[in-house]
Order: sequence, then C-alpha cells, then structure tokens
Amino acid sequence: MSSTRRVSKVWRSIPTVEGAGVQLKRAFGYPPVPELDPFLLLDDFHSNDERDYIAGFPWHPHRGIETITYMLHGRVEHGDSLGTGGIIHSDEVQWMTAGRFGLESVCPTADHRIVNLRLERIYRLEAG
Repeated sequence: MSSTRRVSKVWRSIPTVEGAGVQLKRAFGYPPVPELDPFLLLDDFHSNDERDYIAGFPWHPHRGIETITYMLHGRVEHGDSLGTGGIIHSDEVQWMTAGRFGLESVCPTADHRIVNLRLERIYRLEAG
C-alpha cells in the first residue's frame, strides 16, 4: 500500500550571477545546504540572449563534488584539469564525479537559446 507525503518546504529560485557573469536562477544553494545534505545546489540557466551566458564558467575548483548536468537545449563545452572534456548537447546528461582533481571549466557555445539544469552534490572523500 502506498502513502502520500506532504511537501515540507518550498523554495523560490533566486536570480544569481556565477562564473564570468552567467545569469542563472538558483533553486537552492548555500544557506539551506544543511537541510538538503548531501546536495549543494540546483541551478537553472536559460536564455534567448547569449550575452546572459556566453562568458561561461572559467576554471574553478570542484574537489569532492559530483555534478549532474542536463542540457535541455543548446551546447556547453566542458573540460577538467585531467585533460578530459567534450561537448554536452541538447537532451544529453553528464554525470561528473570530481574526486581529488582540482579544476573544471564549462563554456556555453553561441546558440540562439540555451536551457540547462545542474545539480551539485557533495560527497565525502576518504582520508588519504
């Protein structure tokens, strides 16, 4: 027999600027993190104006974080400090476990429209 659970809390997304000036909406992020552990943040960036996103997210640290990127429309180029990377296209998902490597870069490509969802989760690294 199944049961229905009630929604315990609702957050409204907040317009935020990240990276090199990307306009996005953060559904949840840093202040409520203890309530959502192990999730760190959920971002949505979408626009018909490439000036809102084309600057991208230059090299930034990601140690101990997993990211799940769902590209609904558009393309982003992704790279990491291990030299791996590629392009995430419309209707594709990327699941990245950063482990102990240091840096990541995400650069949207020029397009008429981009729609992207990104969930980040902290995970516990083993000592060593």
